[in-house]
Amino acid sequence: MKTRLSIIGTVGLPANYGGFETLAEHLVTNLSVEYAIDVYCSGKKYAADARKKTYKGANLFYLPFDANGVQSIIYDSISILHALFRSDVLLVLGVAGAWLLPFVKLFTNKKIIISIDGIEWKRDKWNVLAKWYLFWAEGLAVKYSHIDISDNEAIQDYTASRYGSLSRIIEYGADHVLNVKVQESDLNTYPFLSSDYAVKVCRIEPENNVHNVLEAFSRVKSQKLVIIGNWENSDYGKNLKSTYSGLENITILDPIYDQEKLDLIRGNASLYVHGHSAGGTNPSLVEAMYLGLPIIAFGVSYNRVTTEEKALYFNSLGELVDQLQGIDDGYLKPLGAKMLEVGKRRYNWKLISQKYRQLVLEALSAPKKKSILSKSNKLDKDVLSKLELNHILNQETFYSKR
Repeated sequence: MKTRLSIIGTVGLPANYGGFETLAEHLVTNLSVEYAIDVYCSGKKYAADARKKTYKGANLFYLPFDANGVQSIIYDSISILHALFRSDVLLVLGVAGAWLLPFVKLFTNKKIIISIDGIEWKRDKWNVLAKWYLFWAEGLAVKYSHIDISDNEAIQDYTASRYGSLSRIIEYGADHVLNVKVQESDLNTYPFLSSDYAVKVCRIEPENNVHNVLEAFSRVKSQKLVIIGNWENSDYGKNLKSTYSGLENITILDPIYDQEKLDLIRGNASLYVHGHSAGGTNPSLVEAMYLGLPIIAFGVSYNRVTTEEKALYFNSLGELVDQLQGIDDGYLKPLGAKMLEVGKRRYNWKLISQKYRQLVLEALSAPKKKSILSKSNKLDKDVLSKLELNHILNQETFYSKR
C-alpha cells in the first residue's frame, strides 16, 4: 500500500499563482507514482466548472476560503484536520495553521513536515497583530514538526539560532521556464522586445522595493524597464502605476500567468532586477537565473546565498542608480552565464523532488526530532566571528543588508 501524503497550504492545482503552487505541481509530477497524494485547493480561486477531482495522479480537495491573508489560518487548519483522517505524512507549506500542530503531535501518530516560508512575520505587509501571530506560529511550527524545511541557508541559520532546530535546506526548481524566441507577431504586442531592457516580476509590495526600482529607472532614462505585477491589489500599487506609467522608458504590465508569454518577456531581457528584501529562496529569482539573465539583487543575505555572491547588489536607491548608470554590456553576458551555471546546478525540479522524497522517508523512520541547541551553544563566538558567521549570533541581520 502506498504511503499517503497531503500537501497543505497552496492555492491549489493546476499551478497558476506562485512558488508553493509550482512546488506542489512538480512534487505531484515526480512523486505521485510512489505516493498517494492529496492536495488542498482554494475554492475562491478555481471556478466550480474548472475544478478537477484529480490532477496528475493526485486527489484535489477544495475549501471555500482564500489560501492567503487572514483566511489562510482557517484554510490551513481545516486542511490539516481533514488530512489527519487520510494521510500518513502532512507536508505543510507555511505556518498559518501551526497552532494545531501541538495537538496533532500529542494525539496522533501522523508525521508533520513543514516549510516556514522565510521569516514571514517580518514582512511589512502584515499589521502588528498578524506579525505577532506569525511569530508565535513560526515557533510552534518548528517545535512541533517532525522535520522543518528552510529554502535558504540564511533561514537555516536563523532557525538553528532561535529554536535549536537543524532544518533541511530544500530550494525551488526553475527548469520549468521556457526559452521563447521573439516572433514578428510578438513585437506588435510587446514593442519593447526589439531593444535591450531590464525586467522585474513580483508582487507589488513595499518589501520588494518596487518604489525604489521604479524611481531608479525614472532617473536613469537611458535604461528601459519592464515590470510585471499585481498593481490593482493595493493603494501602494495603484499609486506607483499612476506615478510612473507615463514615462517612456518604463513599461508597466499587469500579472501574466501564461508561462510562455511570461518567459517571452523575461527570457529576452538583458537584465533582471530583484528587489525582494524578505523571505528565502525566491522563485522569481531562481527562474531568472535559469534563464541565464544577469542579475542586480537587493543585498540581503537570502539573495546573496541564492546567487552564491556572484550577482550585482544594491542596498539603497542611490546604489541601484549607480549600478544602472555603470552597466557594462561586456560584463553582463559573463554574469548571465554565471547565473545560469548556478541555476542548473542547484535549482532543478527532479533534484528538489528527490529531496522531498528523502524527507518523507526520514519523517516515517526517525523516532524523534533532534535539537542542535546544546551543540550550537558550545560554539566559540570568536571563531564564528572570524568565519563571518555573525548572523548566527545576531538575528537582526536576517532582514537587513549583510
